[in-house]
Amino acid sequence: MPDILIVTFDAGGNVPLTLRLGRELRRRGNRVRVLDHEAQCTAVAEAGLEFRAYRNSPPWSPHQDHSTWNLATTVLAVMTNPGIGQDLLEVVREDPADLVIIDCMLFDALDAAARAGLRHVALFPTFYGCLDGMFRRGPLGIAARLKGLGPRRLWRQADLALVCSDRDLDPAGRRSHDDHLVWTGAVHDAKRPAVGRTPPRVLVSLSTGGLPGQRRVLQNILDVAEGMDIELVVTTGPAVDPVGLRTPTNATVHRYIPHNEVMPTCSAVVGHGGHGTTFRALAHGLPMLILPMSALTDQRTIGKTVAAVGAGKVLRKTAHPRRIRGALDELLAAESFRTAAATLGARIRATDGASAAADQFLRLIDRR
Repeated sequence: MPDILIVTFDAGGNVPLTLRLGRELRRRGNRVRVLDHEAQCTAVAEAGLEFRAYRNSPPWSPHQDHSTWNLATTVLAVMTNPGIGQDLLEVVREDPADLVIIDCMLFDALDAAARAGLRHVALFPTFYGCLDGMFRRGPLGIAARLKGLGPRRLWRQADLALVCSDRDLDPAGRRSHDDHLVWTGAVHDAKRPAVGRTPPRVLVSLSTGGLPGQRRVLQNILDVAEGMDIELVVTTGPAVDPVGLRTPTNATVHRYIPHNEVMPTCSAVVGHGGHGTTFRALAHGLPMLILPMSALTDQRTIGKTVAAVGAGKVLRKTAHPRRIRGALDELLAAESFRTAAATLGARIRATDGASAAADQFLRLIDRR
């Protein structure tokens, strides 16, 4: 029975994606372990996977209310600190693995795996074009290179760079001719297109992380809903306490509801441009209004991509409530958005990204 070790951290949408991949590998009879921060122990166990906790990683809690500077420095510490690479090597020395799957942003872990000669995969939970651009031009990539951890070099040293997204939408997908870089399609759980209600149900979900300005944006959206003929369902996530949000009579606010229980009856989704929420919505054929919460992430690029294919609109998070109201009205009224989202949804549902990823992992083990 092949033994697979997944090395990851909680960066939001990468968690459900990683656990879904782990479950698919486990379903096929493989032993799957997950090396992560202690806070993820319960989620990993509930997915039916074995858990190993970091011993030497810097502290990490994405659900606090981070300033931009604090978020950048904390994420950089997790990406580049040698503790995670040390933990990885200790785990495989104690209990060897046939394959190590490493989140592409854990640079020191990728470096440690390459130096030790471990067969490993760099796993991309979002557009390759987003992360490649961020780390080539952005401050996190520059800081990583100054530490001798250039992202492109580390990704190239992996036996495979696997992108769990749609190649046609990924800005890098259309221009890549690199066999080392493989797209699997999006990992999602949509079985069929959403069927809307009357009045239209709209799901609002921003980042699960504590990003600056998030509470204010949620309140703006709630204020906009008052007087609209819609049913608004808001999930705040662990970073925002729903207590204190002013809620109109046509809206409900929850800390958490599984989105796969809500989206099948929605007509639209308001999101932040995170890859996981966006592709789950698109897989259901739902048009989107996207308000990116952070310039340090993939959210702006994903928002622009959705708007460019006609499946949604994108606004700044500082947009006035009147602009949010106008965009949401247009999204619900115009047939073109629904048609574009439905076409894209049918294409996304036609590919099982988790199964395609598992095929790639097991092929790599078989080659060995």
